[in-house]
Amino acid sequence: MRTEVIEIYQSGKGYKAISKALGLQRTTVRAIIHKWQKHGTVVNLPRSGRPTKITPRAQRRLIREVTKDPRTTSKELQASLASIKVSVHDSTIRKRLGKNGLHGRFPRRKPLLSKKNIRARLNFAKKHLNDCQDFWENTLWTDETKVELFGRQMSRYIWRKRNTAFQKKNIIPTVKYGGGSVMVWGCFAASGPGRLAVIDGTMNSTVYQKILKENVRPSVRQLKLKRSWVLQQDNDPKHTSKSTSEWLKKNKMKTLEWPSQSPDLNPIEMLWHDLKKAVHARKPSNKAELQQFCKDEICKEEWQRIPKSRCEKLVASFPRRLMAVLAQKGASTKY
Repeated sequence: MRTEVIEIYQSGKGYKAISKALGLQRTTVRAIIHKWQKHGTVVNLPRSGRPTKITPRAQRRLIREVTKDPRTTSKELQASLASIKVSVHDSTIRKRLGKNGLHGRFPRRKPLLSKKNIRARLNFAKKHLNDCQDFWENTLWTDETKVELFGRQMSRYIWRKRNTAFQKKNIIPTVKYGGGSVMVWGCFAASGPGRLAVIDGTMNSTVYQKILKENVRPSVRQLKLKRSWVLQQDNDPKHTSKSTSEWLKKNKMKTLEWPSQSPDLNPIEMLWHDLKKAVHARKPSNKAELQQFCKDEICKEEWQRIPKSRCEKLVASFPRRLMAVLAQKGASTKY
């Protein structure tokens, strides 16, 4: 339409004739022609908009501060800019950081690693990086976990209307100490899940040794591990106590030397997530029901339902976990 206005204007017609021919307001015709006369075009030109308040210097300051301390809040950054006479809203700061690839995210929760822990993790990764896959496939991975009545695994998104956040159906109840829990011990290998044991009472070295006695060798036979199989366990005091070490030696169970504070290296953590999700899908409403579920073999049934393919993939990921530790120079990984 704008091009037609110019074409008719160039043929010698006036504003009134053009307005009538194209059904446009005379002021619109005049504006199109004036724009063409001034800029030589009728297309929309770039608009300058309001000048940004965050100068290049202020932007560099923002990036420098959040790089140095990622926990710095937008309010603190706002105050920092005010000290160099740059006054902007904190939402403007968040937008500018976002344009530079820096976005607000909840920090991941990982075990606290001391320098000793980091060195041990690095040494472990270097030592085992080139081990053949057959070694890991003949490792019996073990661990304990708490299945809580109200735990983080209960968190999920919901669909709700505005101003209905506190309706009963739209809240997830929380109870001190998770509302009660059941402790379980489990094991698995690349060939599938092994045995699962429900722990009654307090877990100590004696209870732990009893669990090993009743469940390890039956699991090794069930999973058809080779005679060179190795037992993996973490460095919980119950696992490394003098009496447990003597018991393992007496029963000729070879253990894998394990770095402390390294749940990201143990692929069984992913299976615990699967188990808890399956148990909570049955919706236990109180601690008694949760305990009954476990005593009625429900936990064990869900554990045995874990596909062999799932176990194979987790064990196959172990070399990548070691490489991730090396890449992080011993620090926490994404696993």
